[in-house]
Amino acid sequence: MFHHIHPYPPFIPENATKLIVGTLPPPRFTTGELREGDVDFCYGSRDGQLWLILDKIFGLNLKFETTTEAIEQREKFLKSRNIGICDMVSSAKRAKVDASDVGMLEVELRDLVRVLQENPKINTLLFTGGNSKNGPEYFFRKNLKHYGISLKSVSNEVPRIHSFKLPESGRIIKTVSLIAPSGAANRAVGSLQSYKNMKDLNPEMTTIDFRVEQYRRFF
Repeated sequence: MFHHIHPYPPFIPENATKLIVGTLPPPRFTTGELREGDVDFCYGSRDGQLWLILDKIFGLNLKFETTTEAIEQREKFLKSRNIGICDMVSSAKRAKVDASDVGMLEVELRDLVRVLQENPKINTLLFTGGNSKNGPEYFFRKNLKHYGISLKSVSNEVPRIHSFKLPESGRIIKTVSLIAPSGAANRAVGSLQSYKNMKDLNPEMTTIDFRVEQYRRFF
C-alpha cells in the first residue's frame, strides 16, 4: 500500500483573499521522481492544466521546467494576486499508485475551516473539481460537517457556487467548484451544452479555451 503524502505545505500569502483548493499532486511529487516539464510546486505536474490556464489568462510567460525560476514565477504571481493554495488532503493510502481521486483510501484531511479562521482576509475558495467522490468539494463538505456547517447553494449552473458562514466571526465565504484542470475532465467539458454552444460559434475552440473563459471570471 503506497502512502501518498502531500509534499507541499499550504502556500498562503499574508493578504490572501482567495484559496485554490484541490486534493493531492501525483505520487511522483511525493517520491521526488519528477519528470521533464514538471515544476516542483503546487499543481506543477506537466500533465496538469491549472498553470497553463492561468498563463493564458494573465500572460505570465511561465516556464514549465524543474527549476527554481519556475517556482519563483508562480510564487510571485500568487502573491501579486493575493491568491493562496491549500489542498484538502494531507495524506492517503493507495493500492494502485496513480493520481486518481477515487483511488484514495484512509484519507487524512487538512482542517480548512481552521485555515480560514487563521487567515481573516480569505473570502473565496476555488475548488479544482466538484462534489464527486473524493473531489475537493466533497472533502470540504466533510470538513464542514465537523463544525456543524453546511453549504448554501448560490448558483447550480456550472461552475456551481455555494456560500457558508464561519462560526464565531460570522464571515461569509464563497466557494466555486471549477471544472478540474486535468485531461481526465475533458470528457465532462465536452458534454456541457455551454461548451457545445461555444464550439458551434468557433470550431477552433478547445477544452482548454473553455476553461480559460470559465476561470477568468473568478481569478
